This record gives sequence, structure tokens and C-alpha cells, in this order.
Amino acid sequence: MSKKPIILGIESSCDETAASIVTENEAGIPTILSNVISSQTDVHKEFGGVVPELAARSHMEKIDFIVNKAIKDSGININDIDAVASTAGPGLIVCLSVGLSFGKALSASLNIPFIAVNHLEGHALSPKLDSKLDYPYLLLLISGGHTQFLDVKKLGKYKRLGTTIDDALGEAFDKTAKLLGIDFPGGPQIEIFAKKGDQNKYKLPKPIFNKGGCNLSFAGLKTAILKISKLIKTEQEKFDLAASFQKTINDILHKKTQIAFKEFEKENKLKEKIFVIAGGVAANKHIRNMFINLCKEKEYQYIFPSIKLCGDNAAMIAMVGLEKFKTKKFDNLDFPAKPRWQLDEEALFMKGAGVKL
Repeated sequence: MSKKPIILGIESSCDETAASIVTENEAGIPTILSNVISSQTDVHKEFGGVVPELAARSHMEKIDFIVNKAIKDSGININDIDAVASTAGPGLIVCLSVGLSFGKALSASLNIPFIAVNHLEGHALSPKLDSKLDYPYLLLLISGGHTQFLDVKKLGKYKRLGTTIDDALGEAFDKTAKLLGIDFPGGPQIEIFAKKGDQNKYKLPKPIFNKGGCNLSFAGLKTAILKISKLIKTEQEKFDLAASFQKTINDILHKKTQIAFKEFEKENKLKEKIFVIAGGVAANKHIRNMFINLCKEKEYQYIFPSIKLCGDNAAMIAMVGLEKFKTKKFDNLDFPAKPRWQLDEEALFMKGAGVKL
């Protein structure tokens, strides 16, 4: 009986210090042996957002403990690990460098392969950890730092169909929450506020709603929220604004996803139509229900990672490491941290002034 590969994944791209051990069973199905995540919510709470220097310091303080805990929780011996996979980008460079350096050092000390992982590829492959998933599939990645539609053709081959030209969706949620007086991270609380509000109370803008293909924009929406929030006097008005914001987001995603479906179908000869929604915002139940209904209408199979795998975690990094290990796609120990690192290397950078749609 051949030994199944055991991969250690390390994630430190933003404000979660995480480590995970992933292997696969005899049927070749990925198995999570441990998945340890240490959040820094308390570190950044008073600042209303992530402070890179504080995040990096917290990573340095915790990384050794978190990795050792992941190994201990998995029940394996450290010498059983076959490769170390660390997030190399995109993300905050001072944070990426912590997990990347630790992973390289451990790889060198154990004399095992090192695998540099694109954080976005981790999200793209995360559903493989708890569902059977065949290529190609359409991916919508919606997180605090990223919002994009990707045609996932196979491991290492991606085509970006659309992206945000300004704020990421998770960032728009967090900024809206902050304007409503919700403590950081406030995005998940928007859904709770919205349940108590009238979603038709405020008519909010939908930037590039009727142009730009399946590209998205949220900055104008955030500006409108800012103006309205200054006039709010009651708790009920806060609930109404949260509900109106969430409905507007749903309307935008509903339309842009239909455009992405058409683009995806043009790109591929499909035996089955699969749509994966991943990233932290994919945990929002209101958004999930909209996508489920849309997929049923358009005859798409919908797949969400489990809630625990929606946000940043190391199991998804180890999952990419496992796939790359099996095809011997290893990296040198001088692999650099990449604050910007697109999955589709041919895609244009789409943020900032002068973007043409």
C-alpha cells in the first residue's frame, strides 16, 4: 500500500495565522487532519481595519505555536510531512513574508519540497475539500480583498472573466458596517441588521450595472452609503440601510453572474455547468439563497465551500499543495512574496483611475 502524501499548509496573507494538515484517503479524496486558525480581530478592532505592521507582529508571535498545534492535532509526526505549502501572495507583503519564511525554513530543515501557493488558487480549489468537483467550472471569488469571476479550466490554468474595478465586495461590506457603527469586522453583522430592515427603503446606485460585462464596481455604492449614514437618526434607519445595501448587492451579483454564465459557456464545451462561490462573503445566507435560485433557473450546479472554509484558512492552501505535489510542481526556496499575483497572468490590472470598460 503506497503512502498517501501529507501536506502542511500555512496561511498568513492578511489577519489570520493558520496552519493545516491535509492528506487523502485510499479513494483519492482529500481529508483534513487538522485546520487551526487564529484570528486577529481583537488586535485590529480599535482601528476599524487591518493594520499591516500589527498583523505581521501577531503572525510572528503565533506562527510557531499554530503550526505545532496543527501537527499535534493531526496526530501525525512532523517527519511524516511530505511537503510544505505556504501562501506567497497576493496579500500584505509584511504578513505574507512571515508564513512564507516559516514554510521555507521548515521545508529546508525537513529536507522536503516547498510549494508556493497563490491565495486565490486556494479559494478556487477549496470546495474540493468537501465535495466532488470536476474541471472546468465557473468561480466567483468574493472576499475582503478580492472579487472576480474566473473560468477554472484545470489546476494552474485560469481565465478571468470579470473583476472589481475598485473595492472588493468584502471591503464594501466592512466599510458599510463601519458607517453604521458596527465594530470591525462588521461585514457578517450586515446580514443580521438587514433582517430587521426594509430593503426597499433606500434606492442605492448600482455602478456599471449596464456596462462593463461582468466587471463590478462598489466604490460609488459606498459613497452613497456614506452620505445617507450622516442623516440617519434611529436604529431602524440603520437596519433599513443595511437591508437596502444587501439587496443592492444581490441585484448587482444577480445580473453580473448571468453575464458571467454566458461568457463561461462561450469559453467551454460543457457536459455539466458548475458554479462555485467561494471567499468570506460566500457565507452570507441571503446572497447564498439568491445564487441557489439563480442556478436552479439557469440549470447550473452550485457549490459552496463549507462555512469554515469560506474565510481565509490553511486547509485550502494545503489542498493546492496536495494537487501540486502529485504533479511534482515544486518551488525554489528563493520564491518571493507577491503582494499582487493574478491567477490569470494575461488579465489586465483593473483598478485605479483611467480604467476603461
